[in-house]
Amino acid sequence: MREAQDDEVFPESAQPGSEPVQSATDSVTSPDLKRLIDDFSAEYEDSLISFRRKLHAGPELSFQEFATTDAVAERLTQAGLSTHRLPSGTGLFCDIGVAGTRVALRADLDALAMPDGKAVPYRSQNDGVAHACGHDVHTSIVLGAALVLSRLSEMGLLPGQLRVIFEPGEEQVPGGAVEVVELGLLRDIAMVFAVHCDPKLDVGVVGSRVGPITSAADRVEVTLHGPGGHTARPNLTVDLVALMARLIQELPDKLEARLGGPQNCRMVFGAAHAGDAVNVIPATAVVGGSLRTPDLVAWDSAPRALTESLEEILGDSGASWEVIHVRGVPPVTNDSGAAEIAAQCVQDLLGQDALVKTEHSWGGDSFGWMTKETRGAFLRLGTHDPKQDTRLDLHHRQFDVAEEAILIGVRLLCRTAVSALSELQESSSR
Repeated sequence: MREAQDDEVFPESAQPGSEPVQSATDSVTSPDLKRLIDDFSAEYEDSLISFRRKLHAGPELSFQEFATTDAVAERLTQAGLSTHRLPSGTGLFCDIGVAGTRVALRADLDALAMPDGKAVPYRSQNDGVAHACGHDVHTSIVLGAALVLSRLSEMGLLPGQLRVIFEPGEEQVPGGAVEVVELGLLRDIAMVFAVHCDPKLDVGVVGSRVGPITSAADRVEVTLHGPGGHTARPNLTVDLVALMARLIQELPDKLEARLGGPQNCRMVFGAAHAGDAVNVIPATAVVGGSLRTPDLVAWDSAPRALTESLEEILGDSGASWEVIHVRGVPPVTNDSGAAEIAAQCVQDLLGQDALVKTEHSWGGDSFGWMTKETRGAFLRLGTHDPKQDTRLDLHHRQFDVAEEAILIGVRLLCRTAVSALSELQESSSR
């Protein structure tokens, strides 16, 4: 593959009938249709790498992705497609194909508030902002899939309609997916698919699983109040430091008991503050942490479980308290049918051994709002260069990807979208 040039333009769309293919009613297993997808995708590879590097050099924070949204819209418009910017100002969607069964592909646009520590030509030019979670890669992949599938649509080979969604603000709870859902953009979508960079997997390997693949992630902050006092006479007041320690120790166990055990609930504290003087029992103490669960039912039950657990721990302590429970994102739950379609496409494209069962993650992703709304699948796309010994995790200041993953992602999402449309059409006609 030659080095991508920053000023390279996308190739022009092919004219209908330029390739010998079967009709759109045939399965994606048609060798001709798969060859078209792979060939069209390859034509865009260098341009998509250039596009990814442009985004990487100009990262934007959540809901500030104006230049990123403009860049995506410009590329889609060049291909003759109509784009629709979200009312909040960033993010967009685009529909491709004739009316009928619809599936969607989703990418996230935003970057992280952290420095880019790489010494590469495309390192971030925006101080304190970096694409260290791969959203620039996700955006380039879904853009490429839109361009390829629009060409298939022009040739009458897309068996339904595709919606591509470029979500803003994924890194900011509860995420731009809330706006996407509230706008009804998933109301008539039969299945939705997304990929996420996974530096634990080598390029050419894809992880998936049926059921929860990420977790719900909420923020919890508890503020305790007491009369305060002297550390020489803790018996005459409410010792908030001791009470705070008890709360940190007991709350996780009580939540686990109410929400299904340690495999179903994880309450971890990351902040605690109570006073400044060593001889003063403070009148206020604050603890904060994250409450996570892979179970949607447990997530729905979490507010009540939290209230009951706090009452049990603090009720007879003599302290008063208030709790701030910020609902985050629901777990991303892979539908068995959608995951199976994607899995078959992975193995057909990359080989039987390329598909691995990924571990459930205790981290969250706003794609969970979309899989809560409709059937979907979230795939872990291997981005590690096997020639490199070091594996840098997501959110590392030197995070980067093997850019061969972009072409793989485009081909995979294209095949998955066409396969899903074909199967959904067939099932509806039975």
